[in-house]
Amino acid sequence: MAFRFGTAGVPRSASPRTTVAGLRRLEELQLDCMEVQFVRGVRMSHKAALEVGKTASALGIQLSVHAPYYINLSSSDRAKSEASLQRILSSALAAQACSARDVVFHAAYYLKAGRAETYRVVKRMLELAAEHLSSSAPDVVLRPETTGRKSQFGTLDEVLSLSQELEHVQPCVDFAHLYARSRGGVNTYEHFLQVIERVEQLLGGNALKDMHIHLSGILYGRGGERAHAPLERSGFRYQEVLRALADCGAGGRIVCESPVLEEDALILRRRYAELTSSRQQ
Repeated sequence: MAFRFGTAGVPRSASPRTTVAGLRRLEELQLDCMEVQFVRGVRMSHKAALEVGKTASALGIQLSVHAPYYINLSSSDRAKSEASLQRILSSALAAQACSARDVVFHAAYYLKAGRAETYRVVKRMLELAAEHLSSSAPDVVLRPETTGRKSQFGTLDEVLSLSQELEHVQPCVDFAHLYARSRGGVNTYEHFLQVIERVEQLLGGNALKDMHIHLSGILYGRGGERAHAPLERSGFRYQEVLRALADCGAGGRIVCESPVLEEDALILRRRYAELTSSRQQ
């Protein structure tokens, strides 16, 4: 298939609850990617990262990492913004060690000065990150994520513009976040098709074939995202996302962030396989 499917973190059915055991469980389930979760801090030793990378390679599982949640590159507190930059750099070094190429992160919150100033600050911080990583982790791609809350930096246009303007930066498109941020306004085949076509229009065909996508059910309120939810307990039309991706010939990785990780990842894989097999008949 054009897409790999997997989980955001260790599958719930893995035993013991380690990254290596999680990789082996994914291989048993016939899932073939994992986003290693550093969301509460990068606590994987270099030796452990090498072992994770070796295991993933042997099992044919492609890795990415998610940097810590405690990142705000636009913080007015210089110590906090610099600590945020360091968290991205630490995640990238760990990714390099375990042969994971993509580093996903929520970049920032909006400054009181406005969205344009926030964008300028985030862009400058990512330029600094790229400079730091050019020799220590040259294979890593930084992927700012489309975010689900209106207070967060990370509209589709913002992450695509950063990807246009900066080397080694590409988007992580979280379709569930786009749905929640719009309070259900982005939830049709036509909406999702427009998102995918915009990726191709601004970033080209290579980006379309190398998408990094998050999918899950999701709940939202006035400010956008409230919580992730199982696919079947959400009004988010994930099937239409899959149909739009198949129709556009997109490819890459689809990472499930559902509370029922592997169960929903398998649903996504099965539904996508059904769509693509029907087209081949």
